[in-house]
Amino acid sequence: MQAVIFDMDGLLIDSEPFWKQAERQVFSSLGVKVTPALAELTAAMTTRQVTEFWYEQQPWQNTSLADVEQQVIEQVKYLVETQGDAMAGVHDLLAHLQQSGIKIGLATNSPKTIIPSVFKRLEIGHYFQAYTSADEVAQGKPAPDVYKLTLEKLNANAQQCIAFEDSIGGIKAALAAGMQVIAVPHPDEFDHTKFDLASHKLKSLADFDRI
Repeated sequence: MQAVIFDMDGLLIDSEPFWKQAERQVFSSLGVKVTPALAELTAAMTTRQVTEFWYEQQPWQNTSLADVEQQVIEQVKYLVETQGDAMAGVHDLLAHLQQSGIKIGLATNSPKTIIPSVFKRLEIGHYFQAYTSADEVAQGKPAPDVYKLTLEKLNANAQQCIAFEDSIGGIKAALAAGMQVIAVPHPDEFDHTKFDLASHKLKSLADFDRI
């Protein structure tokens, strides 16, 4: 195995509630009715796609989409930096991979500016040789672009690399890039058959040595 590439939100850091909180706060302040049903549809989108989605639902005036997107990003950064917690097994697995001489990368749909905040909050930045945000590529997940660019940065062969993902869109992206995938679904989705696309399925990163 040459390299392991991780997703970020919901896999390394318990940040998905932060995105929902920021989304609700920012768009509600613009007069948008953020319903739980519609909010579920935005979970796998990039921040730009989320902003465009809510604008199409209920257009607002006097504030550009770019400014609104930045408000969401800044709110998430604040929550990450003040409240972010690592998911189970993160530190032990990263240390094990580093000690084994395996390259470590990150591929995320989140904006690039949030990655340093996560690294600093969890104190894990020194483990990663490369990282890629959807900001840097033509399409975010489920397109394979973020994985392909991260593999290129790591100078790694996809067929000799593993991706860790917690979402079906991320799994499809990694598979399309030619990688094997280990799924770490959220507890309430663990038994869903959609995760059968992955080579293995874990309840947490702490279970990696059991496969």
